[in-house]
Amino acid sequence: MLPDARPVPRALLITGTVGAGKTSVAEAIGALLTNAEIPSAVMDLDCLRRSWPTPAADRFNVGMLLRNLRCVAGNYLDAGATRLVLAGVAESRADRDHYEEAVGIDLSVCRLRVHLPTVHQRLAHRHGDDHDGLRWHLDRSGELDRILDQAEVEDFTTDANNKSITATATAVLQTANWL
Repeated sequence: MLPDARPVPRALLITGTVGAGKTSVAEAIGALLTNAEIPSAVMDLDCLRRSWPTPAADRFNVGMLLRNLRCVAGNYLDAGATRLVLAGVAESRADRDHYEEAVGIDLSVCRLRVHLPTVHQRLAHRHGDDHDGLRWHLDRSGELDRILDQAEVEDFTTDANNKSITATATAVLQTANWL
């Protein structure tokens, strides 16, 4: 009898506006995959771009993000991960293509849908006394939501308004056919 073939590695980007819950849902997906004993890794794309100074022509330091994503994704895949879960923003088809090229495997995209008043409540809680940070994120949430509406980079959407993080993660995994 032949041993089971190793599953084909796949990647999933969880996208949405700021405050939609991308990182929380990605982490919950990682926990669900671990519980199901599916070799996986979770990456917060904001962490892969975080450096200073950033190039003047690269507002969100995407160049650094992509360089790091190539290396980190490759390391996880070499170590046996069959599922890569990314939390981040793809504002265009070109962004999506760049992420897929960087991970080197098929990439699906799930957009978390959250009503802006709910996003604003989450941001107010997250930023507390950081008034400048809160103002920037509140402004960005509406701007980014409109950008994502126009870009339509997602393969599917998941309502993340009233469900728990675990229920949202489970819904994403079921729609992606990963469980």
